[in-house]
Amino acid sequence: MKRKLVGLAAVATASALVLAGCASGGAQAPSTDGKGKTVTLWLVGSDTPDALRNYLKTEFNKETGATLKIEQQDWGDIVTKLTTSLPDANNTPDVTEMGNTQSPTFTNVGAFLDVSDMYQELGGSKLLPSFVEAGKVDGKNYTLPYYFGSRYMFYRKDVYSAAGASVPTTLDQFNSTVADITAKNPKGIPNFSGFFLGGQDWRDGISWIFANGGDIAKKEGSKWVATLDSANSLKGLQQLQGIYKNASKAPNDAKDSNQYIYLNDTDQTVDANGNKTGDTSLAAATIMAPGWAHWSIGDLSTQNGKAVRTWNDNTFGTYVLPGNNGKPAPVFAGGSNIGISAKSKNPGLSKTLLKIIFSKQYQEMLGKNGLGPANSDYMSSLGNDQFAKALIESASNSKLTPAAPGWASVEAANVMEEFFSKIRDSSDLKGLAQQYDTKIDALLNVKNG
Repeated sequence: MKRKLVGLAAVATASALVLAGCASGGAQAPSTDGKGKTVTLWLVGSDTPDALRNYLKTEFNKETGATLKIEQQDWGDIVTKLTTSLPDANNTPDVTEMGNTQSPTFTNVGAFLDVSDMYQELGGSKLLPSFVEAGKVDGKNYTLPYYFGSRYMFYRKDVYSAAGASVPTTLDQFNSTVADITAKNPKGIPNFSGFFLGGQDWRDGISWIFANGGDIAKKEGSKWVATLDSANSLKGLQQLQGIYKNASKAPNDAKDSNQYIYLNDTDQTVDANGNKTGDTSLAAATIMAPGWAHWSIGDLSTQNGKAVRTWNDNTFGTYVLPGNNGKPAPVFAGGSNIGISAKSKNPGLSKTLLKIIFSKQYQEMLGKNGLGPANSDYMSSLGNDQFAKALIESASNSKLTPAAPGWASVEAANVMEEFFSKIRDSSDLKGLAQQYDTKIDALLNVKNG
Protein backbone atom coordinates (compact mmCIF):
# COMPACT_ATOMS: atom_id res chain seq x y z
CA MET A 1 0.00 0.00 0.00
CA LYS A 2 2.93 2.24 -0.21
CA ARG A 3 2.44 4.76 -3.02
CA LYS A 4 5.23 6.14 -5.15
CA LEU A 5 5.11 9.86 -5.79
CA VAL A 6 5.14 11.48 -9.18
CA GLY A 7 8.02 13.48 -10.60
CA LEU A 8 9.89 16.13 -8.66
CA ALA A 9 8.62 18.95 -10.85
CA ALA A 10 5.01 18.16 -10.00
CA VAL A 11 5.81 17.98 -6.30
CA ALA A 12 7.73 21.23 -6.47
CA THR A 13 4.76 22.93 -8.05
CA ALA A 14 2.54 21.74 -5.20
CA SER A 15 3.72 24.17 -2.59
CA ALA A 16 3.63 27.20 -4.85
CA LEU A 17 -0.02 26.57 -5.61
CA VAL A 18 -1.05 25.40 -2.17
CA LEU A 19 0.78 28.16 -0.35
CA ALA A 20 -0.89 30.68 -2.58
CA GLY A 21 -4.38 29.71 -1.61
CA CYS A 22 -4.80 27.61 1.54
CA ALA A 23 -5.39 28.30 5.17
CA SER A 24 -5.75 25.83 7.98
CA GLY A 25 -8.20 27.05 10.60
CA GLY A 26 -10.54 24.39 11.98
CA ALA A 27 -13.08 25.98 14.34
CA GLN A 28 -16.17 24.79 12.45
CA ALA A 29 -18.10 22.13 14.39
CA PRO A 30 -19.44 18.96 12.72
CA SER A 31 -22.74 19.68 10.98
CA THR A 32 -25.83 17.61 10.15
CA ASP A 33 -27.56 20.40 8.25
CA GLY A 34 -26.86 19.36 4.69
CA LYS A 35 -30.16 19.29 2.86
CA GLY A 36 -29.60 20.15 -0.80
CA LYS A 37 -25.80 20.13 -0.44
CA THR A 38 -23.16 17.85 -1.97
CA VAL A 39 -19.87 16.87 -0.34
CA THR A 40 -17.10 15.41 -2.50
CA LEU A 41 -14.80 12.63 -1.26
CA TRP A 42 -11.74 11.60 -3.25
CA LEU A 43 -10.66 8.00 -2.83
CA VAL A 44 -7.45 6.90 -4.51
CA GLY A 45 -7.21 3.61 -6.35
CA SER A 46 -9.64 0.75 -5.90
CA ASP A 47 -8.61 -0.40 -2.41
CA THR A 48 -11.89 0.80 -0.84
CA PRO A 49 -14.51 -1.72 -2.02
CA ASP A 50 -17.85 -0.64 -3.50
CA ALA A 51 -19.74 -1.94 -0.46
CA LEU A 52 -17.85 0.48 1.77
CA ARG A 53 -18.37 3.37 -0.64
CA ASN A 54 -22.10 2.69 -0.73
CA TYR A 55 -22.20 2.52 3.06
CA LEU A 56 -20.58 5.95 3.32
CA LYS A 57 -23.04 7.44 0.85
CA THR A 58 -26.05 5.97 2.64
CA GLU A 59 -24.95 6.82 6.19
CA PHE A 60 -23.86 10.32 5.26
CA ASN A 61 -27.23 11.03 3.68
CA LYS A 62 -29.01 9.65 6.76
CA GLU A 63 -26.91 11.80 9.08
CA THR A 64 -26.99 15.06 7.16
CA GLY A 65 -29.52 14.96 4.34
CA ALA A 66 -26.64 15.83 2.03
CA THR A 67 -25.34 13.86 -0.95
CA LEU A 68 -21.89 12.28 -0.79
CA LYS A 69 -20.17 12.23 -4.16
CA ILE A 70 -17.22 9.83 -4.29
CA GLU A 71 -14.67 10.33 -7.06
CA GLN A 72 -11.89 7.81 -7.63
CA GLN A 73 -8.44 9.16 -8.43
CA ASP A 74 -5.33 7.35 -9.66
CA TRP A 75 -2.24 6.91 -7.52
CA GLY A 76 -0.02 7.88 -10.44
CA ASP A 77 -1.26 11.46 -10.58
CA ILE A 78 -2.81 12.12 -7.16
CA VAL A 79 -0.10 14.61 -6.15
CA THR A 80 -0.66 16.61 -9.33
CA LYS A 81 -4.44 16.50 -8.87
CA LEU A 82 -4.20 17.65 -5.26
CA THR A 83 -1.71 20.33 -6.22
CA THR A 84 -4.07 21.93 -8.69
CA SER A 85 -7.34 21.31 -6.85
CA LEU A 86 -6.72 21.92 -3.14
CA PRO A 87 -6.09 25.70 -3.47
CA ASP A 88 -9.25 26.19 -5.57
CA ALA A 89 -12.42 26.44 -3.47
CA ASN A 90 -14.52 25.77 -6.54
CA ASN A 91 -12.71 22.56 -7.51
CA THR A 92 -11.26 21.14 -4.32
CA PRO A 93 -12.53 17.86 -2.91
CA ASP A 94 -14.02 18.42 0.52
CA VAL A 95 -12.31 15.33 1.90
CA THR A 96 -9.52 13.33 0.30
CA GLU A 97 -7.44 10.22 0.75
CA MET A 98 -3.68 10.39 0.10
CA GLY A 99 -0.71 8.08 0.61
CA ASN A 100 0.80 8.29 4.07
CA THR A 101 4.15 9.50 2.72
CA GLN A 102 2.34 12.16 0.67
CA SER A 103 0.63 13.71 3.67
CA PRO A 104 3.60 15.82 4.90
CA THR A 105 3.92 17.41 1.45
CA PHE A 106 0.54 19.09 1.83
CA THR A 107 0.11 19.40 5.60
CA ASN A 108 3.29 21.47 5.79
CA VAL A 109 1.92 24.05 3.38
CA GLY A 110 -1.48 24.46 5.02
CA ALA A 111 -3.57 22.49 2.55
CA PHE A 112 -5.74 20.75 5.12
CA LEU A 113 -8.13 21.79 7.86
CA ASP A 114 -6.98 21.55 11.46
CA VAL A 115 -8.99 18.68 13.00
CA SER A 116 -7.26 18.69 16.38
CA ASP A 117 -10.60 19.45 18.03
CA MET A 118 -11.86 16.07 16.79
CA TYR A 119 -8.74 13.99 17.42
CA GLN A 120 -9.92 12.37 20.65
CA GLU A 121 -13.44 11.79 19.33
CA LEU A 122 -12.08 10.06 16.22
CA GLY A 123 -9.86 7.68 18.14
CA GLY A 124 -7.09 9.66 19.80
CA SER A 125 -4.23 7.49 21.04
CA LYS A 126 -5.88 4.39 19.55
CA LEU A 127 -5.06 5.65 16.04
CA LEU A 128 -1.86 4.32 14.42
CA PRO A 129 0.81 6.67 15.83
CA SER A 130 3.15 6.78 12.82
CA PHE A 131 0.30 7.79 10.53
CA VAL A 132 -0.90 10.42 12.99
CA GLU A 133 2.61 11.91 13.01
CA ALA A 134 2.61 12.03 9.19
CA GLY A 135 -0.44 14.30 9.36
CA LYS A 136 0.71 16.52 12.20
CA VAL A 137 2.42 19.92 12.08
CA ASP A 138 3.45 21.91 15.16
CA GLY A 139 1.42 19.65 17.41
CA LYS A 140 -1.82 20.04 15.44
CA ASN A 141 -3.63 17.30 13.52
CA TYR A 142 -4.43 17.89 9.85
CA THR A 143 -4.73 14.38 8.40
CA LEU A 144 -5.40 11.10 10.19
CA PRO A 145 -4.87 7.43 9.24
CA TYR A 146 -7.42 5.90 6.89
CA TYR A 147 -6.10 2.32 6.63
CA PHE A 148 -2.77 0.56 6.89
CA GLY A 149 -0.81 -2.33 5.48
CA SER A 150 2.47 -3.63 6.83
CA ARG A 151 5.44 -5.76 5.82
CA TYR A 152 6.45 -9.10 7.21
CA MET A 153 8.41 -12.18 6.22
CA PHE A 154 7.27 -15.01 3.94
CA TYR A 155 9.42 -18.13 3.91
CA ARG A 156 9.77 -21.61 2.47
CA LYS A 157 9.28 -24.14 5.25
CA ASP A 158 10.73 -26.88 3.07
CA VAL A 159 13.95 -24.94 2.46
CA TYR A 160 14.34 -23.94 6.13
CA SER A 161 13.84 -27.56 7.15
CA ALA A 162 16.35 -28.84 4.60
CA ALA A 163 18.89 -26.30 5.88
CA GLY A 164 18.24 -27.21 9.52
CA ALA A 165 17.01 -23.66 10.18
CA SER A 166 14.23 -22.51 12.47
CA VAL A 167 12.25 -19.27 12.58
CA PRO A 168 14.50 -16.64 14.21
CA THR A 169 13.38 -14.79 17.33
CA THR A 170 15.87 -11.89 17.26
CA LEU A 171 17.22 -9.71 14.50
CA ASP A 172 20.75 -11.02 15.03
CA GLN A 173 19.42 -14.56 14.62
CA PHE A 174 17.61 -13.56 11.44
CA ASN A 175 20.78 -12.08 9.96
CA SER A 176 22.81 -15.22 10.71
CA THR A 177 20.01 -17.64 9.72
CA VAL A 178 19.51 -16.27 6.22
CA ALA A 179 23.27 -16.15 5.64
CA ASP A 180 23.56 -19.78 6.76
CA ILE A 181 20.69 -20.90 4.50
CA THR A 182 22.37 -19.12 1.57
CA ALA A 183 25.65 -20.89 2.23
CA LYS A 184 24.00 -24.31 2.50
CA ASN A 185 21.72 -23.75 -0.52
CA PRO A 186 19.89 -27.04 0.11
CA LYS A 187 18.08 -26.95 -3.25
CA GLY A 188 21.30 -26.42 -5.17
CA ILE A 189 19.89 -23.47 -7.16
CA PRO A 190 22.27 -20.93 -8.77
CA ASN A 191 22.09 -17.42 -7.30
CA PHE A 192 20.02 -18.66 -4.38
CA SER A 193 19.20 -16.14 -1.62
CA GLY A 194 18.48 -17.04 1.96
CA PHE A 195 16.80 -13.62 1.98
CA PHE A 196 16.02 -11.77 -1.23
CA LEU A 197 16.61 -8.04 -0.66
CA GLY A 198 16.86 -5.84 -3.74
CA GLY A 199 19.82 -3.53 -3.99
CA GLN A 200 17.54 -0.49 -4.16
CA ASP A 201 14.86 -1.81 -1.83
CA TRP A 202 15.16 0.84 0.85
CA ARG A 203 11.54 0.54 2.00
CA ASP A 204 12.30 -2.93 3.34
CA GLY A 205 15.94 -2.24 4.18
CA ILE A 206 15.28 0.72 6.48
CA SER A 207 13.91 -1.75 9.04
CA TRP A 208 17.52 -2.59 9.96
CA ILE A 209 18.30 1.08 10.53
CA PHE A 210 15.16 1.51 12.63
CA ALA A 211 15.72 -1.72 14.58
CA ASN A 212 19.12 -0.50 15.74
CA GLY A 213 17.72 2.80 16.99
CA GLY A 214 18.70 4.77 13.91
CA ASP A 215 16.66 7.07 11.68
CA ILE A 216 16.76 8.53 8.22
CA ALA A 217 16.34 11.99 9.71
CA LYS A 218 15.32 13.71 12.94
CA LYS A 219 13.89 17.08 13.78
CA GLU A 220 16.25 19.31 15.72
CA GLY A 221 14.42 22.41 16.85
CA SER A 222 12.58 23.67 13.79
CA LYS A 223 14.87 21.94 11.30
CA TRP A 224 15.02 18.39 9.97
CA VAL A 225 18.50 16.86 9.78
CA ALA A 226 19.50 13.62 8.02
CA THR A 227 21.02 11.04 10.39
CA LEU A 228 22.17 8.14 8.23
CA ASP A 229 25.67 8.60 9.67
CA SER A 230 24.62 8.32 13.33
CA ALA A 231 26.15 5.47 15.32
CA ASN A 232 22.85 3.58 15.50
CA SER A 233 22.07 4.06 11.81
CA LEU A 234 25.55 2.86 10.88
CA LYS A 235 25.05 -0.31 12.92
CA GLY A 236 21.97 -1.04 10.83
CA LEU A 237 23.85 -0.26 7.62
CA GLN A 238 26.63 -2.65 8.61
CA GLN A 239 24.08 -5.42 9.11
CA LEU A 240 22.49 -4.62 5.76
CA GLN A 241 25.87 -4.80 4.07
CA GLY A 242 26.35 -8.24 5.59
CA ILE A 243 22.98 -9.34 4.22
CA TYR A 244 23.76 -8.00 0.77
CA LYS A 245 27.12 -9.79 0.75
CA ASN A 246 26.22 -13.05 2.47
CA ALA A 247 22.48 -13.67 2.16
CA SER A 248 21.03 -11.93 -0.90
CA LYS A 249 21.82 -12.50 -4.55
CA ALA A 250 19.19 -9.97 -5.64
CA PRO A 251 20.17 -7.64 -8.49
CA ASN A 252 21.51 -4.28 -7.43
CA ASP A 253 18.75 -2.46 -9.32
CA ALA A 254 15.91 -4.52 -7.79
CA LYS A 255 13.33 -2.55 -5.81
CA ASP A 256 10.42 -3.58 -3.60
CA SER A 257 8.15 -5.31 -6.09
CA ASN A 258 7.20 -8.89 -6.94
CA GLN A 259 9.62 -10.53 -4.52
CA TYR A 260 7.14 -13.38 -4.22
CA ILE A 261 8.17 -14.85 -7.58
CA TYR A 262 11.58 -15.74 -6.12
CA LEU A 263 9.97 -17.51 -3.18
CA ASN A 264 7.79 -19.51 -5.57
CA ASP A 265 10.72 -20.31 -7.83
CA THR A 266 12.55 -22.47 -5.33
CA ASP A 267 10.26 -25.33 -6.33
CA GLN A 268 11.63 -25.27 -9.93
CA THR A 269 8.41 -26.94 -11.07
CA VAL A 270 6.84 -27.32 -14.50
CA ASP A 271 3.40 -26.29 -15.72
CA ALA A 272 0.73 -28.47 -17.33
CA ASN A 273 2.62 -28.36 -20.63
CA GLY A 274 5.91 -29.44 -19.14
CA ASN A 275 7.44 -25.94 -19.30
CA LYS A 276 9.63 -24.96 -16.36
CA THR A 277 7.96 -22.22 -14.36
CA GLY A 278 10.81 -21.49 -12.01
CA ASP A 279 13.50 -18.91 -12.70
CA THR A 280 16.61 -21.06 -12.43
CA SER A 281 18.82 -18.01 -12.01
CA LEU A 282 17.14 -16.53 -8.94
CA ALA A 283 15.29 -18.05 -6.00
CA ALA A 284 14.82 -17.31 -2.31
CA ALA A 285 14.05 -18.97 0.99
CA THR A 286 12.75 -15.72 2.54
CA ILE A 287 11.25 -12.48 1.29
CA MET A 288 9.85 -9.38 2.95
CA ALA A 289 6.65 -8.03 1.45
CA PRO A 290 3.30 -6.38 2.24
CA GLY A 291 0.66 -8.77 3.49
CA TRP A 292 -1.29 -8.91 0.26
CA ALA A 293 1.63 -10.75 -1.38
CA HIS A 294 0.24 -14.00 0.05
CA TRP A 295 -2.35 -14.07 -2.73
CA SER A 296 0.50 -14.60 -5.20
CA ILE A 297 2.44 -17.19 -3.20
CA GLY A 298 1.76 -20.89 -3.36
CA ASP A 299 2.27 -24.35 -4.77
CA LEU A 300 1.73 -24.75 -8.48
CA SER A 301 -1.31 -26.60 -9.77
CA THR A 302 -3.44 -26.64 -12.89
CA GLN A 303 -7.03 -25.41 -12.92
CA ASN A 304 -9.05 -25.32 -16.13
CA GLY A 305 -5.85 -25.77 -18.09
CA LYS A 306 -4.13 -22.83 -16.40
CA ALA A 307 -1.23 -22.86 -13.98
CA VAL A 308 -2.24 -21.30 -10.63
CA ARG A 309 -0.61 -20.81 -7.25
CA THR A 310 -2.33 -21.92 -4.06
CA TRP A 311 -1.00 -21.20 -0.56
CA ASN A 312 0.04 -24.39 1.19
CA ASP A 313 0.79 -24.25 4.92
CA ASN A 314 3.08 -27.23 4.57
CA THR A 315 5.30 -25.38 2.09
CA PHE A 316 5.03 -21.72 3.06
CA GLY A 317 4.92 -19.78 6.29
CA THR A 318 5.01 -16.28 7.71
CA TYR A 319 6.69 -14.54 10.60
CA VAL A 320 7.30 -10.99 11.72
CA LEU A 321 10.81 -9.63 11.39
CA PRO A 322 12.07 -9.77 14.98
CA GLY A 323 13.91 -6.99 16.74
CA ASN A 324 16.45 -7.45 19.53
CA ASN A 325 14.28 -5.99 22.27
CA GLY A 326 11.48 -8.52 22.46
CA LYS A 327 9.36 -6.50 20.06
CA PRO A 328 8.92 -6.79 16.30
CA ALA A 329 11.55 -4.89 14.35
CA PRO A 330 10.15 -1.55 13.17
CA VAL A 331 9.02 -1.86 9.56
CA PHE A 332 7.83 0.70 7.07
CA ALA A 333 4.03 0.83 7.16
CA GLY A 334 2.13 1.49 3.97
CA GLY A 335 -1.37 2.83 3.69
CA SER A 336 -3.31 6.06 3.50
CA ASN A 337 -4.21 9.18 5.44
CA ILE A 338 -7.37 11.23 5.05
CA GLY A 339 -8.03 14.94 5.55
CA ILE A 340 -10.41 17.83 4.94
CA SER A 341 -9.38 20.47 2.43
CA ALA A 342 -8.74 23.85 4.01
CA LYS A 343 -10.65 25.32 1.08
CA SER A 344 -13.74 23.15 1.57
CA LYS A 345 -17.02 25.07 1.45
CA ASN A 346 -18.53 22.40 3.68
CA PRO A 347 -16.15 21.99 6.63
CA GLY A 348 -18.87 21.08 9.12
CA LEU A 349 -20.38 18.41 6.89
CA SER A 350 -16.89 17.14 6.08
CA LYS A 351 -16.22 16.67 9.79
CA THR A 352 -19.41 14.64 10.05
CA LEU A 353 -18.12 12.43 7.23
CA LEU A 354 -14.92 11.85 9.22
CA LYS A 355 -17.03 10.77 12.20
CA ILE A 356 -18.66 8.12 10.01
CA ILE A 357 -15.33 6.97 8.59
CA PHE A 358 -13.86 6.59 12.09
CA SER A 359 -16.98 4.90 13.49
CA LYS A 360 -16.82 1.36 14.84
CA GLN A 361 -18.94 -0.04 12.02
CA TYR A 362 -16.90 1.46 9.18
CA GLN A 363 -13.57 0.64 10.82
CA GLU A 364 -14.66 -2.98 11.16
CA MET A 365 -15.79 -3.01 7.53
CA LEU A 366 -12.27 -1.97 6.54
CA GLY A 367 -10.79 -4.82 8.55
CA LYS A 368 -13.17 -7.42 7.15
CA ASN A 369 -12.01 -6.37 3.68
CA GLY A 370 -8.33 -6.87 4.54
CA LEU A 371 -7.50 -3.21 5.13
CA GLY A 372 -5.90 -2.48 8.50
CA PRO A 373 -8.31 -0.24 10.42
CA ALA A 374 -6.99 3.07 11.69
CA ASN A 375 -8.21 2.40 15.24
CA SER A 376 -6.48 -0.39 17.17
CA ASP A 377 -9.71 -1.21 19.01
CA TYR A 378 -11.01 -2.80 15.81
CA MET A 379 -8.02 -4.90 14.78
CA SER A 380 -9.96 -8.09 15.51
CA SER A 381 -12.06 -7.36 12.43
CA LEU A 382 -9.09 -8.48 10.32
CA GLY A 383 -9.70 -12.05 11.47
CA ASN A 384 -7.32 -14.47 13.14
CA ASP A 385 -5.49 -16.27 10.35
CA GLN A 386 -1.70 -16.10 10.13
CA PHE A 387 -1.79 -13.19 7.70
CA ALA A 388 -3.99 -11.05 9.95
CA LYS A 389 -1.84 -11.89 12.97
CA ALA A 390 1.37 -11.01 11.13
CA LEU A 391 -0.13 -7.77 9.82
CA ILE A 392 -1.24 -6.67 13.27
CA GLU A 393 1.99 -7.66 14.97
CA SER A 394 4.26 -6.08 12.36
CA ALA A 395 2.24 -2.86 12.42
CA SER A 396 2.44 -2.61 16.20
CA ASN A 397 5.97 -1.20 16.01
CA SER A 398 5.87 0.31 12.52
CA LYS A 399 7.42 3.58 11.41
CA LEU A 400 7.05 5.97 8.52
CA THR A 401 9.47 8.12 6.59
CA PRO A 402 10.32 11.53 8.12
CA ALA A 403 7.36 13.89 8.28
CA ALA A 404 9.57 16.64 6.85
CA PRO A 405 8.14 19.21 4.42
CA GLY A 406 10.61 18.18 1.73
CA TRP A 407 10.42 14.41 2.09
CA ALA A 408 8.38 14.11 -1.10
CA SER A 409 11.30 15.65 -2.97
CA VAL A 410 13.67 13.07 -1.47
CA GLU A 411 11.47 10.25 -2.75
CA ALA A 412 10.85 11.85 -6.13
CA ALA A 413 14.60 12.28 -6.69
CA ASN A 414 15.25 8.58 -5.89
CA VAL A 415 17.92 9.56 -3.38
CA MET A 416 17.26 6.54 -1.16
CA GLU A 417 17.38 4.09 -4.08
CA GLU A 418 20.72 5.53 -5.11
CA PHE A 419 22.08 5.33 -1.56
CA PHE A 420 20.98 1.75 -0.97
CA SER A 421 22.43 0.59 -4.29
CA LYS A 422 25.89 1.54 -2.99
CA ILE A 423 25.75 -0.20 0.39
CA ARG A 424 26.89 -3.66 -0.76
CA ASP A 425 30.21 -2.55 -2.24
CA SER A 426 31.02 0.41 0.00
CA SER A 427 34.38 0.34 1.76
CA ASP A 428 33.44 3.38 3.86
CA LEU A 429 29.83 3.21 5.06
CA LYS A 430 30.17 6.27 7.28
CA GLY A 431 31.54 8.34 4.41
CA LEU A 432 28.76 7.08 2.14
CA ALA A 433 26.14 7.93 4.76
CA GLN A 434 27.57 11.42 5.22
CA GLN A 435 27.53 11.97 1.46
CA TYR A 436 23.84 11.12 1.29
CA ASP A 437 23.01 13.01 4.47
CA THR A 438 24.18 16.08 2.60
CA LYS A 439 21.94 15.27 -0.37
CA ILE A 440 18.94 14.65 1.87
CA ASP A 441 19.57 17.76 3.98
CA ALA A 442 19.36 19.88 0.84
CA LEU A 443 15.77 18.73 0.30
CA LEU A 444 14.28 17.97 3.73
CA ASN A 445 13.38 21.46 4.87
CA VAL A 446 12.29 22.91 1.54
CA LYS A 447 8.51 23.06 1.31
CA ASN A 448 8.78 21.48 -2.10
CA GLY A 449 9.10 24.77 -3.86
